[in-house]
Amino acid sequence: MQPKIDEHIMREIQMREALREAMQEEMRRDETVFLMGEEVAQYNGAYKVSQGMLDEFGAKRVIDTPIAELGFAGIGVGAAMNGLRPIIEFMTFNFSLVAIDQVVNAAAKMLSMSGGQFGVPIVFRGPSGSAGTLGAQHSQVFESWYAQVPGLKVVSPSNPYDAKGLLKTAIRDQDPVIFMESEQMYGDKGEVPEGEYLIPIGKADVKRSGTDVTLVSYNKMMKVVLETARLLEAEGISAEVIDLRSIRPLDHQTIIDSVRKTNRLVVVDESWPFASISSEIAFRVQRDAFDDLDAPVLRVNGADVPMPYALPLVQAYLPSVEKVMRAVKEVMYLAKP
Repeated sequence: MQPKIDEHIMREIQMREALREAMQEEMRRDETVFLMGEEVAQYNGAYKVSQGMLDEFGAKRVIDTPIAELGFAGIGVGAAMNGLRPIIEFMTFNFSLVAIDQVVNAAAKMLSMSGGQFGVPIVFRGPSGSAGTLGAQHSQVFESWYAQVPGLKVVSPSNPYDAKGLLKTAIRDQDPVIFMESEQMYGDKGEVPEGEYLIPIGKADVKRSGTDVTLVSYNKMMKVVLETARLLEAEGISAEVIDLRSIRPLDHQTIIDSVRKTNRLVVVDESWPFASISSEIAFRVQRDAFDDLDAPVLRVNGADVPMPYALPLVQAYLPSVEKVMRAVKEVMYLAKP
């Protein structure tokens, strides 16, 4: 049973602090939990998420690794199969491509291939998506890649409160969880209660109620969506905003219920448009709520090209408030396609 949260004891902390608290609390609660990755120990984490954890838990439970993602991901999978609960930090999910064989062919498939004899309770966490002018090889969005794989759960929080509650749940989960963060959000602040709490994986959050159009997104694109909703309100358009939080399993019903109320949907997804999260959502809504739609589902994605380096091109590549506003007005028939 989830402990009761004292809502009066709230603090404003950074995303990195919320993630750190989640790991610390779970490591104090369960001695089988440990953290492993590049620079997580002596350097206190590349983004200072694990600051102070080496001092508290020691080098056997906060482990620095070589630059060898395939190797330490494999060690984590083996440890999870033998009763431990590893947290494997990728400095960026771009580097997880080196380890993808262990994530997809070992962690995701082991329970099925072993006939239920070996579970893999492991969390792979780190930042995904663009973090500014880092070029094409360090700016990719991987939620849709991993969400396609049966056996993996995929989580992508947009704020400190959700990040802590979801990470604690992910660490306790019996299945491998891909926990996608954002380099650009580690310093973001938000209210987080002092008491322990868990947020279930697979449940979206309606961040804002509305009646005219549904906006769906996740991770840092939620900032774009919420700002768009604020500006739309000034123009007399009421937008309902849904934060997916969990990509797989996807809370399909919350989206459908919203579309049946607003009759319009715009999905904002930083990833490339082809075979994206937005593609899956658009298909499901047009399959299950077609008669409720007053306009086609529209998507606002990253550009279908490798991420450029120059800042003006990065800004042109990414979804923006202006692009989302235009899509909303198109489904409202206030602007031409």
